Amino acid sequence: MAGSNFVDYVKIFARSGHGGAGSCHFRREKFVAFGGPDGGDGGKGGSIILQGERQYWTLIHLKYQRHQFAEDGEGGHGARSSGKDAEDIIIPVPLGTVARRVVENEEDGTTSLEYVGEVTEHGEQLVLLKGGRGGLGNWHFKSATNQAPRYAQPGEEGDEGAFILELKVLADVGLVGFPNAGKSTLLSVVSAAKPKIANYAFTTLEPNLGIVEVRDHKSFVMADIPGIIEGAHEGKGLGTRFLRHIERNSVLLFMVPADSDDIAKDYEILLGELTQYNPELLDKQRLLAITKCDMLDDELIEQMRPMLPEGIPSVFISSVAGMNIQRLKDMLWEALQK
Repeated sequence: MAGSNFVDYVKIFARSGHGGAGSCHFRREKFVAFGGPDGGDGGKGGSIILQGERQYWTLIHLKYQRHQFAEDGEGGHGARSSGKDAEDIIIPVPLGTVARRVVENEEDGTTSLEYVGEVTEHGEQLVLLKGGRGGLGNWHFKSATNQAPRYAQPGEEGDEGAFILELKVLADVGLVGFPNAGKSTLLSVVSAAKPKIANYAFTTLEPNLGIVEVRDHKSFVMADIPGIIEGAHEGKGLGTRFLRHIERNSVLLFMVPADSDDIAKDYEILLGELTQYNPELLDKQRLLAITKCDMLDDELIEQMRPMLPEGIPSVFISSVAGMNIQRLKDMLWEALQK
């Protein structure tokens, strides 16, 4: 995985700006005997904000910008002139980015993660840290009993902390299968995506996305999730690194090759890995594609049908030969409408 441009997990340290202090100033002009208080307000400190950007697909830009510090607000001036607000720091992130704050327990020295929010739409903003408010100038405190207040508010302090940003790829259909099940080949056939394809395990080391056109200009997004192996939830193979992406797919297409020794057993192993990682994945719509069927005749396919797992719609396909590909797309579209 060295040298991969796909980064889906990064830790950053952020600090919002302090608010500027209010001014304690008195009007002093020639021919004005008793110039009153006219100290202006301090400016607001800069906030740290995540913003969804659809053209971003990875968090790699934050791998080299782990420190995000906003400026402080400017102090107030005389003549009721307010200090300048500091600019907010807007951090662009891909859609599907989840933010959690690292919270340290002072009693036992342990750390935990506190959910802050997630960015799922283009232009959507999520405030990680608010900038401090500027202090009020002394003219605000003038009253009938206090004509010359000699104090102003200090600016509010900013905030700082460490955050974990985690990307979970957003797609309509996620491809689930062991290495070499034909996931990348299917994606390359039904979309314009160009995933790496080779006859050895773990050729896909990062999720690939493609737009799949169905009929009448309808389309959906398909994600090729790197291959799972038995024990992935315990860290074997590529481990849980990519299982998180499956959480964000509406429909899961399980893929088992026709030359499998036991299609139903392979399906159960795949399902088991997902449910041990996150039981809620059982609630998602599931379909099964038996791949690499170009060498099978109709008679052999009929003999195999009783050996398929029960309770899941299935289809025999060949990406290379184009066998039942349109039927698969129609089935996936129908599942997405539910």
